[in-house]
Amino acid sequence: MLMHLSEDLRGYAYDIFVTKFDAWLVFGILAQVVFGARFVFQWLASEKAGRSVMPLSFWFLSIAGGLMTLVYGLVRREPVIIFGQLLSTGIYLRNVALILKERRRKPGADAAS
Repeated sequence: MLMHLSEDLRGYAYDIFVTKFDAWLVFGILAQVVFGARFVFQWLASEKAGRSVMPLSFWFLSIAGGLMTLVYGLVRREPVIIFGQLLSTGIYLRNVALILKERRRKPGADAAS
């Protein structure tokens, strides 16, 4: 049974990463790397500030990674990715708009907030 499971997993991984390998797979993985990088930026900004903060770079990486993932979903015709990224990217854009609106009202706003 374990051997059969091992063979099935090996076949599954081969199908995903070898059979379906193309430039769009590389693009999709890059999209996930960009999207995941936002957590590293948020963590580093929080460590620097000594408190939990959401730097503007977090939102820009969210938008970039979200749009890249949306393009990937559209090309691959993945409705779950398309719906998820359409909604999420809209929320990211709205957060940036609110942050920039607040900064225009407060000229000395903290860059890491």
